[in-house]
Amino acid sequence: MITVSKEDYLKAILEAESEGEAVISATLAHWLSVSPPAVTMALRRLKKDGLVRVQVDGHVGLTAAGRKIARKLTLRHHLIERMLSEMFGMEWYKVHDEAERLEHAVSPDFEAKLLAKLGRGGACPHGNLSELESPVSRRRRGLLLLSQAEAGKRYRVSGIYERDRHLLEFLEARGIRPGAELGSSSRQNLGFPLALSSSMINRG
Repeated sequence: MITVSKEDYLKAILEAESEGEAVISATLAHWLSVSPPAVTMALRRLKKDGLVRVQVDGHVGLTAAGRKIARKLTLRHHLIERMLSEMFGMEWYKVHDEAERLEHAVSPDFEAKLLAKLGRGGACPHGNLSELESPVSRRRRGLLLLSQAEAGKRYRVSGIYERDRHLLEFLEARGIRPGAELGSSSRQNLGFPLALSSSMINRG
C-alpha cells in the first residue's frame, strides 16, 4: 500500500536528484525533517516494496515503479500550484505549502480536469516545469545557478527551488521572482536557489 509517507519519500528522492543532491539517508532526513532512524525504517519498507534501491555506499535511487509514483505526485503538485495561482490568484511564494497539503488528496478524475483546464506544458508560479529536470538538462538549455553568475552581467530569473517558504518570502520582499532581471556585482555569498541562463537568470 502506498501511504502518504511513502509518497513523500519518493517525491523527495526525485526532487533531490533534480537539484543535483547526493541522495543519502542524511539528505532525506534533512529534507523531510525526520530522524535518521526514521529514514532507515522508511527506506527498508520502500526497498521491500520494490520502489527504491539502496547501494552499498548508501546512495538511494528510485526503481521504475518508484519513479512512476514520484512523477505522478510531482505532476499533481505542479497542477495544484498552477490552479492556486492562475485560477485563485494566490501569491507565488505561498502556493508550494498549500500544494504539499493537497497533492495526496487529488483523485485521477480531478487530475484529468486540471490537465484539461491548465494544460501540461506551463510552468508553475516558481518558474519550474511539471517534469523535473536534472542539472545536466538545465545546462543544456543554457541555465545556470545564481552561484555561477559572472560579476557585472545581468540575468533573468527563470525559476526558483520552492521548498523553503522563508527564503521565498525573503526573495519576494526584494523583488526577486521568476521573470525578474538582476545584476550580479559579486560571486561571493550567493546562496540563493535560483538558476540562470547564458545572459539572464534561471532557476538553481
